[in-house]
Amino acid sequence: MKIGIIGAGFVGRAIGKLAVRAGHQVMLSNSRGPHTLFSMRHAVGCEVGTVDEAAAFGDIVVIAIPLAAYRSVPVAVLNGKVVIDTDNYYPDRDGQIVELDDGKITTSELLARHLPQSRIIKAFNAITMNDLEKDGLPAGAGERRALPLAGDDEEGKTIAKTLYNQFGFDAVDAGNLAEGWRFERGTPAYCVRMTAAELEAALAKVQRHIVDA
Repeated sequence: MKIGIIGAGFVGRAIGKLAVRAGHQVMLSNSRGPHTLFSMRHAVGCEVGTVDEAAAFGDIVVIAIPLAAYRSVPVAVLNGKVVIDTDNYYPDRDGQIVELDDGKITTSELLARHLPQSRIIKAFNAITMNDLEKDGLPAGAGERRALPLAGDDEEGKTIAKTLYNQFGFDAVDAGNLAEGWRFERGTPAYCVRMTAAELEAALAKVQRHIVDA
């Protein structure tokens, strides 16, 4: 599978490295241009390109940029595509976003509003990238860590579950995209090591999170 990644920071690099290791073709991009990603060809084993090139390249596209920059994601080229949203909301970095502070919308619903013809899946946001690279275990291993996802598109969720499994993690489906708040920053499931059973319980009992101003 071809995976385009918009964002080449810790998140984009970690997902790209694991995807290449799993046999996928990857193109990394950032807002500064491919000339700034020269070393990534060797460090990650991927191609590099512009944001538009990565969006066009991918059978699926991963968004791995600060939430405040979500409006910079190209729209038309992503129509109909599965888009995996890894974003989290950090007011100190992103500025205050009133809709998120009030719990009226989730981070992924913001992106979905920007990309109305794309199939948005929330995934890879509830684990640190250091853990993503080192905690993976073979399927069936005892105490295998589980990661949550959410989305309205079943094919897209299947793709995200497959990537989780290939990277060494069990997947727990939290429901439709609007349920992504269950594993956003500050919730019990956020960046906490849990098995699938533990994660399912944590997602079920969590209360709606309101970000501190």
